[in-house]
Amino acid sequence: MASGSDDDPRIGDISEGAVLRAILSRTAPAAHAVLGPGDDAAVIDAPSGSVVASADTLVEGPDFRLAWSSGYDLGWKSAAVNLSDIAAMGAVPTGLLVSLAVPADTRLSFITAMADGFRECCARLAPGCSVVGGDLTVSELLMIAVTALGDLDGRPAVTRAGARPGDVVALAGELGVAAAGLGLLFARFRDGATAVPVDRASLDAVQQRALDRQLRPVPPLHLGPVAAEAGAHAMMDLSDGLALDASRLADASGVTIALSGAALDALAFGGDRGRALGGGEDHGLLAIFPDGGVVPEGFERIGTVTARMGAPVLVDGQPVDETGWDPYRDWDHAR
Repeated sequence: MASGSDDDPRIGDISEGAVLRAILSRTAPAAHAVLGPGDDAAVIDAPSGSVVASADTLVEGPDFRLAWSSGYDLGWKSAAVNLSDIAAMGAVPTGLLVSLAVPADTRLSFITAMADGFRECCARLAPGCSVVGGDLTVSELLMIAVTALGDLDGRPAVTRAGARPGDVVALAGELGVAAAGLGLLFARFRDGATAVPVDRASLDAVQQRALDRQLRPVPPLHLGPVAAEAGAHAMMDLSDGLALDASRLADASGVTIALSGAALDALAFGGDRGRALGGGEDHGLLAIFPDGGVVPEGFERIGTVTARMGAPVLVDGQPVDETGWDPYRDWDHAR
């Protein structure tokens, strides 16, 4: 998990205050915080009068393997997947609350690397957003619980329920690349059911890119508010795969999402349409725009919305199985 240097103590050998000071020394100022870390609670500015909130928990085992993910990777990914949910509502991320349950033998350097991952993910993908508070406790397994907050800048939230027949279906981001990275981990870096460290030198450039997108996703957060300003009728984060998430949007809106096979093939990582439809963790944005309106730069048209038919999602007129990311199956299938 980390080195055994005396300068890198185990969490169980130092105080909670020492750990928190090490973490907070690595957090960036939060532009949207009236009061940041250090008090009983943070105070976040919400000019629109509404706060968008989303929460997610990553647990060692079903969600990640320490042999494959560094502390920095986990901080980055924990931030990115939560910030993507905020962007999918058309909001601007304003703050993260991070609660860590950490085994006592974890080295402090692992936790500070995680803090670096949180800070640098926010700086790159959501400037002005930062960790504004959280909690720290001990556990047999490493668990990372994050609550993300956002502001709508006076706009109404873009939900899953607003798609209408005739609308345009568009995608920002990638399809199937994170799933390719996960497949690579299971195929190349296991000893039976046990994960082993990744040998990056054994990977070509395409494989390394897939691995990077699995361990450190880069969702197009800035395009969430852009889509909202362009009048998006509906939108959602693609966390569990296009087929499954599009079916959720279709069900919420009472419509059918009719996708173009040619458009999917053009966007699918490695040309793998099945992985593009069923692979999860890409964290792109699936957005629904009015017919005749402007589809913002950064989004690609991939289909249309029709009145509800027998299936929620079609590709070239054929029903698509509602399969997608399942942490119990997709992380533990080797067991």
